[in-house]
Amino acid sequence: MTDNWATFGADLHIDPTGSTGLRAGLMDALREAVRTGRLAPGTRLPSSRTLAADLGIARNTVADAYAELVAEGWLTARQGSGTRVARRAEPRPPAAAAPRTRPPRGTPAYSLKPGTPDLATFPRAEWMKAARRALSAAPNDAFGYGDPRGRIELRTVLAEYLARARGVYADPDRIIVCSGFVHGLMLLGKVLRRRRVREVAVESYCLGIHTRLLTEAGLRIPCLPLDEHGTLTGELHTLRHAGAVLLTPAHQFPTGVPLHPDRRAAAVDWARSTGGLILEDDYDGEFRYDRQPVGALQGLDPERVVYLGTASKSLAPGLRLGWMVVPRALAAEIAEAKGASDWAPGALDQLTLAEFMASGAYDRHVRSMRLRYRNRRDQLVAALAERAPHIRVSGIAAGLHAVLELPEGGEAEVIRAAAWQGLAVEGLAWYRHPDADPEREALVIGYGTPTDSAWTGALEALLRVLT
Repeated sequence: MTDNWATFGADLHIDPTGSTGLRAGLMDALREAVRTGRLAPGTRLPSSRTLAADLGIARNTVADAYAELVAEGWLTARQGSGTRVARRAEPRPPAAAAPRTRPPRGTPAYSLKPGTPDLATFPRAEWMKAARRALSAAPNDAFGYGDPRGRIELRTVLAEYLARARGVYADPDRIIVCSGFVHGLMLLGKVLRRRRVREVAVESYCLGIHTRLLTEAGLRIPCLPLDEHGTLTGELHTLRHAGAVLLTPAHQFPTGVPLHPDRRAAAVDWARSTGGLILEDDYDGEFRYDRQPVGALQGLDPERVVYLGTASKSLAPGLRLGWMVVPRALAAEIAEAKGASDWAPGALDQLTLAEFMASGAYDRHVRSMRLRYRNRRDQLVAALAERAPHIRVSGIAAGLHAVLELPEGGEAEVIRAAAWQGLAVEGLAWYRHPDADPEREALVIGYGTPTDSAWTGALEALLRVLT
Protein backbone atom coordinates (compact mmCIF):
# COMPACT_ATOMS: atom_id res chain seq x y z
CA MET A 1 0.00 0.00 0.00
CA THR A 2 1.71 3.21 -1.14
CA ASP A 3 1.01 6.90 -1.61
CA ASN A 4 -1.79 6.99 0.94
CA TRP A 5 -3.11 10.36 2.08
CA ALA A 6 -5.16 11.46 5.06
CA THR A 7 -6.60 14.97 5.11
CA PHE A 8 -7.26 16.86 8.32
CA GLY A 9 -6.68 20.47 7.34
CA ALA A 10 -3.13 19.65 6.18
CA ASP A 11 -2.27 16.54 4.18
CA LEU A 12 -0.50 13.64 5.91
CA HIS A 13 1.49 11.38 3.62
CA ILE A 14 2.58 8.09 5.20
CA ASP A 15 3.42 4.62 3.93
CA PRO A 16 2.45 2.08 6.63
CA THR A 17 3.58 -1.00 4.68
CA GLY A 18 6.27 -3.39 5.80
CA SER A 19 6.96 -7.01 6.57
CA THR A 20 6.22 -6.45 10.25
CA GLY A 21 2.54 -5.74 9.63
CA LEU A 22 0.25 -2.75 9.28
CA ARG A 23 0.36 -1.65 12.91
CA ALA A 24 4.16 -1.73 13.14
CA GLY A 25 4.47 -0.19 9.68
CA LEU A 26 2.16 2.68 10.64
CA MET A 27 4.13 3.30 13.84
CA ASP A 28 7.45 3.29 11.95
CA ALA A 29 6.07 5.72 9.37
CA LEU A 30 4.83 8.13 12.05
CA ARG A 31 8.09 7.94 14.01
CA GLU A 32 10.05 8.72 10.83
CA ALA A 33 7.76 11.65 9.99
CA VAL A 34 8.30 13.13 13.47
CA ARG A 35 12.04 12.38 13.50
CA THR A 36 12.67 14.11 10.17
CA GLY A 37 10.50 17.09 11.04
CA ARG A 38 7.77 16.44 8.44
CA LEU A 39 5.36 16.37 11.37
CA ALA A 40 6.23 19.36 13.51
CA PRO A 41 5.71 19.40 17.30
CA GLY A 42 2.12 20.32 18.13
CA THR A 43 0.74 19.10 14.79
CA ARG A 44 -2.72 17.61 15.24
CA LEU A 45 -3.12 14.17 13.68
CA PRO A 46 -6.34 12.91 12.11
CA SER A 47 -8.69 10.91 14.31
CA SER A 48 -8.21 7.18 14.33
CA ARG A 49 -11.50 6.77 12.45
CA THR A 50 -10.47 9.27 9.74
CA LEU A 51 -6.97 7.90 9.26
CA ALA A 52 -8.22 4.30 9.20
CA ALA A 53 -10.78 5.16 6.53
CA ASP A 54 -8.22 7.00 4.41
CA LEU A 55 -5.67 4.17 4.67
CA GLY A 56 -8.22 1.41 4.26
CA ILE A 57 -7.25 -0.39 7.49
CA ALA A 58 -9.04 -1.27 10.71
CA ARG A 59 -9.69 1.55 13.16
CA ASN A 60 -8.31 -0.56 16.03
CA THR A 61 -5.00 -0.80 14.19
CA VAL A 62 -4.67 2.98 14.12
CA ALA A 63 -5.91 3.38 17.69
CA ASP A 64 -3.39 0.81 18.98
CA ALA A 65 -0.55 2.49 17.05
CA TYR A 66 -1.50 5.90 18.46
CA ALA A 67 -1.68 4.50 22.01
CA GLU A 68 1.76 2.93 21.85
CA LEU A 69 3.33 6.07 20.36
CA VAL A 70 1.75 8.09 23.17
CA ALA A 71 3.30 5.70 25.67
CA GLU A 72 6.69 6.06 23.98
CA GLY A 73 6.45 9.87 24.12
CA TRP A 74 6.17 10.51 20.39
CA LEU A 75 2.55 11.69 20.62
CA THR A 76 0.22 13.22 23.20
CA ALA A 77 -3.51 12.66 23.58
CA ARG A 78 -5.95 14.82 25.51
CA GLN A 79 -9.71 14.81 25.68
CA GLY A 80 -11.03 17.53 23.40
CA SER A 81 -7.60 18.28 21.95
CA GLY A 82 -7.07 15.18 19.85
CA THR A 83 -3.81 13.40 19.17
CA ARG A 84 -0.80 15.62 18.52
CA VAL A 85 2.92 15.32 17.96
CA ALA A 86 4.62 15.68 21.35
CA ARG A 87 6.58 18.82 22.02
CA ARG A 88 9.41 16.85 23.58
CA ALA A 89 9.98 15.12 20.27
CA GLU A 90 11.17 18.37 18.71
CA PRO A 91 14.86 18.16 17.72
CA ARG A 92 17.04 20.41 19.81
CA PRO A 93 17.93 23.52 17.81
CA PRO A 94 21.57 24.52 17.40
CA ALA A 95 22.93 26.91 20.00
CA ALA A 96 21.91 30.45 19.20
CA ALA A 97 24.64 32.86 18.25
CA ALA A 98 25.48 35.55 20.76
CA PRO A 99 23.33 38.63 20.19
CA ARG A 100 25.00 41.37 18.20
CA THR A 101 25.54 44.73 19.78
CA ARG A 102 25.39 46.42 16.37
CA PRO A 103 23.79 45.54 13.05
CA PRO A 104 25.79 43.20 10.79
CA ARG A 105 27.79 44.89 8.07
CA GLY A 106 25.57 45.84 5.17
CA THR A 107 22.39 45.99 7.26
CA PRO A 108 21.55 49.61 8.11
CA ALA A 109 20.09 50.48 11.48
CA TYR A 110 17.95 53.19 9.88
CA SER A 111 16.56 53.91 6.44
CA LEU A 112 15.60 57.25 4.94
CA LYS A 113 15.16 55.86 1.45
CA PRO A 114 12.08 57.31 -0.25
CA GLY A 115 9.17 55.39 -1.67
CA THR A 116 7.65 53.77 1.41
CA PRO A 117 5.25 55.17 4.01
CA ASP A 118 5.49 54.41 7.73
CA LEU A 119 4.26 50.81 7.61
CA ALA A 120 3.71 50.70 11.39
CA THR A 121 0.83 53.16 11.02
CA PHE A 122 -1.26 50.89 8.82
CA PRO A 123 -4.81 51.13 10.27
CA ARG A 124 -5.14 47.48 11.21
CA ALA A 125 -8.21 47.74 13.42
CA GLU A 126 -10.22 49.81 10.93
CA TRP A 127 -9.08 47.59 8.06
CA MET A 128 -10.23 44.47 9.94
CA LYS A 129 -13.63 46.06 10.59
CA ALA A 130 -13.94 46.91 6.92
CA ALA A 131 -12.88 43.38 5.95
CA ARG A 132 -15.52 41.82 8.19
CA ARG A 133 -18.25 44.07 6.82
CA ALA A 134 -17.11 43.47 3.25
CA LEU A 135 -16.99 39.69 3.68
CA SER A 136 -20.41 39.60 5.32
CA ALA A 137 -21.97 41.59 2.48
CA ALA A 138 -19.99 40.02 -0.37
CA PRO A 139 -22.21 38.58 -3.12
CA ASN A 140 -21.60 35.01 -4.21
CA ASP A 141 -20.05 36.10 -7.49
CA ALA A 142 -17.24 37.81 -5.55
CA PHE A 143 -15.71 34.35 -5.13
CA GLY A 144 -15.57 33.74 -8.86
CA TYR A 145 -13.14 35.01 -11.51
CA GLY A 146 -15.01 38.26 -11.97
CA ASP A 147 -14.52 41.26 -14.22
CA PRO A 148 -10.91 41.99 -15.29
CA ARG A 149 -11.65 45.68 -14.71
CA GLY A 150 -12.10 44.94 -10.99
CA ARG A 151 -15.03 44.78 -8.60
CA ILE A 152 -17.78 47.25 -9.43
CA GLU A 153 -18.10 48.16 -5.74
CA LEU A 154 -14.53 49.45 -5.64
CA ARG A 155 -14.69 51.13 -9.03
CA THR A 156 -17.85 52.98 -7.96
CA VAL A 157 -16.29 54.22 -4.71
CA LEU A 158 -13.07 55.19 -6.50
CA ALA A 159 -14.97 57.21 -9.10
CA GLU A 160 -16.59 59.28 -6.34
CA TYR A 161 -13.39 59.69 -4.31
CA LEU A 162 -11.12 60.63 -7.21
CA ALA A 163 -13.60 63.21 -8.50
CA ARG A 164 -13.95 64.73 -5.05
CA ALA A 165 -10.34 64.59 -3.81
CA ARG A 166 -8.23 64.77 -6.97
CA GLY A 167 -10.42 66.46 -9.58
CA VAL A 168 -10.41 63.38 -11.79
CA TYR A 169 -13.19 62.86 -14.30
CA ALA A 170 -14.06 59.23 -13.65
CA ASP A 171 -16.94 56.87 -13.98
CA PRO A 172 -16.76 53.19 -12.99
CA ASP A 173 -16.65 51.96 -16.59
CA ARG A 174 -13.38 53.84 -17.18
CA ILE A 175 -11.59 52.49 -14.12
CA ILE A 176 -9.29 49.46 -14.21
CA VAL A 177 -8.21 48.04 -10.85
CA CYS A 178 -4.65 46.72 -10.91
CA SER A 179 -1.96 45.48 -8.52
CA GLY A 180 -0.21 48.81 -8.11
CA PHE A 181 1.40 51.32 -10.46
CA VAL A 182 3.97 48.90 -11.86
CA HIS A 183 1.25 46.48 -12.89
CA GLY A 184 -0.68 49.28 -14.56
CA LEU A 185 2.42 50.46 -16.42
CA MET A 186 3.10 46.92 -17.64
CA LEU A 187 -0.41 46.75 -19.09
CA LEU A 188 -0.04 50.15 -20.72
CA GLY A 189 3.30 49.19 -22.22
CA LYS A 190 1.69 46.14 -23.80
CA VAL A 191 -1.22 48.15 -25.20
CA LEU A 192 1.04 50.92 -26.52
CA ARG A 193 3.18 48.40 -28.38
CA ARG A 194 0.06 46.87 -29.92
CA ARG A 195 -0.81 50.37 -31.11
CA ARG A 196 2.64 50.60 -32.69
CA VAL A 197 3.91 53.32 -30.39
CA ARG A 198 7.71 53.46 -30.60
CA GLU A 199 8.65 55.85 -27.82
CA VAL A 200 7.38 56.95 -24.44
CA ALA A 201 9.02 60.14 -23.20
CA VAL A 202 10.00 60.20 -19.53
CA GLU A 203 11.28 62.82 -17.11
CA SER A 204 15.03 63.20 -16.80
CA TYR A 205 14.78 62.16 -13.14
CA CYS A 206 12.45 59.24 -12.49
CA LEU A 207 12.25 55.71 -11.12
CA GLY A 208 14.47 53.21 -12.88
CA ILE A 209 11.94 50.41 -12.53
CA HIS A 210 9.46 52.41 -14.60
CA THR A 211 11.91 53.02 -17.42
CA ARG A 212 12.98 49.36 -17.36
CA LEU A 213 9.39 48.22 -17.73
CA LEU A 214 8.92 50.45 -20.74
CA THR A 215 12.13 49.31 -22.42
CA GLU A 216 11.26 45.67 -21.71
CA ALA A 217 7.98 46.31 -23.53
CA GLY A 218 10.05 47.30 -26.58
CA LEU A 219 9.64 51.05 -26.17
CA ARG A 220 12.38 53.68 -26.41
CA ILE A 221 12.47 56.24 -23.59
CA PRO A 222 13.79 59.68 -24.58
CA CYS A 223 13.95 62.05 -21.63
CA LEU A 224 12.65 65.56 -21.10
CA PRO A 225 14.72 68.03 -19.04
CA LEU A 226 13.27 69.69 -15.95
CA ASP A 227 13.92 72.77 -13.85
CA GLU A 228 12.40 74.52 -10.85
CA HIS A 229 9.01 74.67 -12.66
CA GLY A 230 8.91 70.98 -13.47
CA THR A 231 9.36 69.07 -16.69
CA LEU A 232 9.82 71.06 -19.92
CA THR A 233 6.80 69.60 -21.67
CA GLY A 234 7.09 72.12 -24.49
CA GLU A 235 9.94 69.98 -25.82
CA LEU A 236 7.56 67.10 -26.52
CA HIS A 237 7.01 68.55 -30.00
CA THR A 238 10.69 67.91 -30.79
CA LEU A 239 10.27 64.15 -30.19
CA ARG A 240 8.97 62.99 -33.55
CA HIS A 241 8.30 59.37 -32.57
CA ALA A 242 6.93 59.79 -29.05
CA GLY A 243 3.40 58.45 -28.74
CA ALA A 244 3.09 58.93 -24.99
CA VAL A 245 4.76 60.66 -22.05
CA LEU A 246 5.04 59.54 -18.42
CA LEU A 247 4.74 62.45 -15.96
CA THR A 248 4.45 63.05 -12.21
CA PRO A 249 2.76 66.48 -12.47
CA ALA A 250 1.38 66.96 -8.94
CA HIS A 251 4.73 66.31 -7.24
CA GLN A 252 7.61 65.44 -9.53
CA PHE A 253 9.53 62.42 -8.36
CA PRO A 254 12.15 62.78 -7.08
CA THR A 255 12.77 66.55 -7.31
CA GLY A 256 9.46 67.37 -5.61
CA VAL A 257 8.28 70.32 -7.75
CA PRO A 258 4.75 70.61 -9.17
CA LEU A 259 4.35 71.01 -12.90
CA HIS A 260 3.76 74.67 -13.78
CA PRO A 261 0.25 75.39 -15.16
CA ASP A 262 1.68 76.54 -18.52
CA ARG A 263 3.57 73.26 -18.85
CA ARG A 264 0.49 71.25 -17.89
CA ALA A 265 -1.35 73.00 -20.70
CA ALA A 266 1.57 72.40 -23.08
CA ALA A 267 1.48 68.66 -22.38
CA VAL A 268 -2.25 68.49 -23.07
CA ASP A 269 -1.85 70.56 -26.25
CA TRP A 270 0.82 68.13 -27.46
CA ALA A 271 -1.41 65.12 -26.76
CA ARG A 272 -4.37 66.69 -28.60
CA SER A 273 -2.37 67.75 -31.63
CA THR A 274 -0.49 64.47 -32.06
CA GLY A 275 -2.97 61.92 -30.75
CA GLY A 276 -0.50 61.05 -28.00
CA LEU A 277 -1.25 59.91 -24.47
CA ILE A 278 -0.17 61.34 -21.11
CA LEU A 279 0.44 58.72 -18.42
CA GLU A 280 -0.10 60.56 -15.13
CA ASP A 281 1.53 59.04 -12.06
CA ASP A 282 -0.29 60.56 -9.06
CA TYR A 283 1.76 58.58 -6.56
CA ASP A 284 1.30 60.77 -3.45
CA GLY A 285 -1.27 63.35 -4.50
CA GLU A 286 -3.09 63.26 -1.15
CA PHE A 287 -0.15 64.58 0.85
CA ARG A 288 0.28 68.36 0.62
CA TYR A 289 1.21 70.77 3.40
CA ASP A 290 1.95 74.43 2.56
CA ARG A 291 0.04 74.80 -0.67
CA GLN A 292 -3.39 74.45 -2.17
CA PRO A 293 -4.14 71.02 -3.61
CA VAL A 294 -2.87 70.54 -7.17
CA GLY A 295 -5.60 68.74 -9.07
CA ALA A 296 -4.90 65.86 -11.39
CA LEU A 297 -3.80 66.68 -14.92
CA GLN A 298 -6.43 64.22 -16.15
CA GLY A 299 -9.16 66.75 -15.43
CA LEU A 300 -7.90 68.91 -18.32
CA ASP A 301 -8.57 66.21 -20.91
CA PRO A 302 -9.88 62.81 -19.78
CA GLU A 303 -9.61 61.42 -23.32
CA ARG A 304 -5.89 62.10 -23.63
CA VAL A 305 -4.69 61.29 -20.09
CA VAL A 306 -4.40 57.93 -18.33
CA TYR A 307 -4.56 58.59 -14.61
CA LEU A 308 -2.75 56.11 -12.33
CA GLY A 309 -3.02 56.00 -8.55
CA THR A 310 -2.39 53.48 -5.80
CA ALA A 311 -2.87 52.78 -2.11
CA SER A 312 0.89 52.21 -1.75
CA LYS A 313 1.69 55.60 -0.17
CA SER A 314 -1.64 56.33 1.51
CA LEU A 315 -1.98 52.87 3.11
CA ALA A 316 0.76 50.32 2.32
CA PRO A 317 2.44 48.88 -0.78
CA GLY A 318 1.82 45.35 0.48
CA LEU A 319 -1.88 45.70 -0.32
CA ARG A 320 -1.01 45.60 -4.05
CA LEU A 321 -4.00 47.79 -4.93
CA GLY A 322 -3.91 50.43 -7.63
CA TRP A 323 -6.15 51.86 -10.30
CA MET A 324 -6.15 53.44 -13.72
CA VAL A 325 -8.73 55.89 -15.06
CA VAL A 326 -8.45 55.49 -18.80
CA PRO A 327 -9.82 57.24 -21.90
CA ARG A 328 -13.06 55.65 -23.01
CA ALA A 329 -11.49 54.47 -26.26
CA LEU A 330 -8.85 52.50 -24.33
CA ALA A 331 -10.98 50.92 -21.60
CA ALA A 332 -11.91 47.70 -23.40
CA GLU A 333 -8.42 47.23 -24.82
CA ILE A 334 -6.68 47.58 -21.46
CA ALA A 335 -9.25 45.33 -19.76
CA GLU A 336 -8.63 42.70 -22.43
CA ALA A 337 -4.86 42.93 -21.94
CA LYS A 338 -5.31 42.54 -18.19
CA GLY A 339 -7.80 39.70 -18.44
CA ALA A 340 -5.55 37.74 -20.77
CA SER A 341 -2.70 37.68 -18.24
CA ASP A 342 -4.16 37.82 -14.73
CA TRP A 343 -7.18 38.63 -12.59
CA ALA A 344 -5.38 40.25 -9.67
CA PRO A 345 -5.81 41.74 -7.14
CA GLY A 346 -8.09 39.58 -5.00
CA ALA A 347 -11.79 40.39 -4.93
CA LEU A 348 -11.99 40.40 -1.12
CA ASP A 349 -9.17 42.93 -0.85
CA GLN A 350 -10.98 45.11 -3.38
CA LEU A 351 -14.23 44.85 -1.44
CA THR A 352 -12.40 45.68 1.79
CA LEU A 353 -10.87 48.81 0.27
CA ALA A 354 -14.27 49.82 -1.11
CA GLU A 355 -15.82 49.49 2.34
CA PHE A 356 -12.84 51.24 3.96
CA MET A 357 -13.24 54.22 1.62
CA ALA A 358 -17.05 54.33 1.71
CA SER A 359 -17.08 54.36 5.53
CA GLY A 360 -14.86 57.45 5.64
CA ALA A 361 -11.97 55.55 7.25
CA TYR A 362 -9.71 56.23 4.27
CA ASP A 363 -10.21 60.00 4.49
CA ARG A 364 -9.61 59.95 8.24
CA HIS A 365 -6.43 57.95 7.82
CA VAL A 366 -5.08 60.25 5.11
CA ARG A 367 -5.77 63.34 7.23
CA SER A 368 -4.07 61.75 10.22
CA MET A 369 -1.01 60.74 8.19
CA ARG A 370 -0.83 64.16 6.53
CA LEU A 371 -0.43 65.73 9.96
CA ARG A 372 2.12 63.10 11.05
CA TYR A 373 4.25 63.52 7.94
CA ARG A 374 4.05 67.30 8.10
CA ASN A 375 5.38 67.20 11.67
CA ARG A 376 8.30 65.05 10.56
CA ARG A 377 9.03 67.33 7.64
CA ASP A 378 9.02 70.35 9.95
CA GLN A 379 11.38 68.58 12.36
CA LEU A 380 13.72 67.76 9.48
CA VAL A 381 13.76 71.33 8.19
CA ALA A 382 14.23 72.82 11.66
CA ALA A 383 17.06 70.42 12.56
CA LEU A 384 18.89 71.14 9.30
CA ALA A 385 18.50 74.89 9.78
CA GLU A 386 20.04 74.61 13.23
CA ARG A 387 22.84 72.11 12.68
CA ALA A 388 23.49 72.13 8.92
CA PRO A 389 22.44 75.57 7.67
CA HIS A 390 24.59 75.16 4.55
CA ILE A 391 22.18 72.48 3.25
CA ARG A 392 19.34 73.80 1.07
CA VAL A 393 16.11 71.81 1.28
CA SER A 394 13.60 71.70 -1.58
CA GLY A 395 10.55 69.76 -2.75
CA ILE A 396 8.89 69.87 0.67
CA ALA A 397 5.50 71.45 -0.01
CA ALA A 398 4.00 68.00 -0.51
CA GLY A 399 4.79 64.31 -0.51
CA LEU A 400 6.85 62.06 1.74
CA HIS A 401 10.39 63.07 0.82
CA ALA A 402 12.70 66.08 0.68
CA VAL A 403 15.67 66.92 -1.55
CA LEU A 404 18.84 68.06 0.23
CA GLU A 405 21.12 69.94 -2.14
CA LEU A 406 24.83 69.10 -1.86
CA PRO A 407 27.99 70.75 -3.19
CA GLU A 408 29.61 69.33 -6.30
CA GLY A 409 31.25 66.00 -5.60
CA GLY A 410 29.47 65.62 -2.27
CA GLU A 411 26.75 63.08 -3.10
CA ALA A 412 28.83 59.90 -3.21
CA GLU A 413 30.87 60.98 -0.19
CA VAL A 414 27.77 61.65 1.93
CA ILE A 415 26.21 58.31 0.99
CA ARG A 416 29.38 56.49 2.07
CA ALA A 417 29.48 58.45 5.33
CA ALA A 418 25.82 57.61 5.97
CA ALA A 419 26.56 53.91 5.54
CA TRP A 420 29.20 54.17 8.29
CA GLN A 421 26.53 55.70 10.52
CA GLY A 422 24.19 52.76 9.83
CA LEU A 423 21.91 54.95 7.72
CA ALA A 424 20.58 54.01 4.29
CA VAL A 425 20.01 56.97 1.94
CA GLU A 426 19.80 57.51 -1.79
CA GLY A 427 21.27 60.21 -3.95
CA LEU A 428 19.66 62.06 -6.81
CA ALA A 429 21.98 60.29 -9.25
CA TRP A 430 20.09 57.05 -8.55
CA TYR A 431 17.09 58.49 -10.42
CA ARG A 432 18.91 60.22 -13.28
CA HIS A 433 18.10 59.13 -16.82
CA PRO A 434 21.23 57.95 -18.68
CA ASP A 435 20.82 60.75 -21.22
CA ALA A 436 20.24 63.51 -18.66
CA ASP A 437 22.93 66.03 -17.77
CA PRO A 438 24.31 65.56 -14.22
CA GLU A 439 23.58 69.13 -13.18
CA ARG A 440 22.75 68.54 -9.51
CA GLU A 441 24.00 66.54 -6.55
CA ALA A 442 21.59 65.89 -3.71
CA LEU A 443 20.13 63.42 -1.26
CA VAL A 444 16.52 62.26 -1.62
CA ILE A 445 15.36 61.81 1.98
CA GLY A 446 12.24 59.74 2.63
CA TYR A 447 11.08 61.13 5.95
CA GLY A 448 7.91 59.05 5.77
CA THR A 449 9.80 55.75 5.81
CA PRO A 450 10.92 55.22 9.45
CA THR A 451 8.56 54.20 12.20
CA ASP A 452 7.92 56.71 14.99
CA SER A 453 10.35 54.85 17.23
CA ALA A 454 13.09 54.95 14.57
CA TRP A 455 12.53 58.50 13.32
CA THR A 456 14.56 60.30 16.00
CA GLY A 457 17.54 57.99 15.55
CA ALA A 458 17.38 58.24 11.77
CA LEU A 459 17.27 62.04 11.89
CA GLU A 460 20.18 62.19 14.33
CA ALA A 461 22.26 59.88 12.12
CA LEU A 462 21.54 62.10 9.12
CA LEU A 463 22.59 65.20 11.02
CA ARG A 464 25.86 63.57 12.08
CA VAL A 465 26.63 62.86 8.43
CA LEU A 466 25.87 66.40 7.26
CA THR A 467 27.58 68.36 10.05
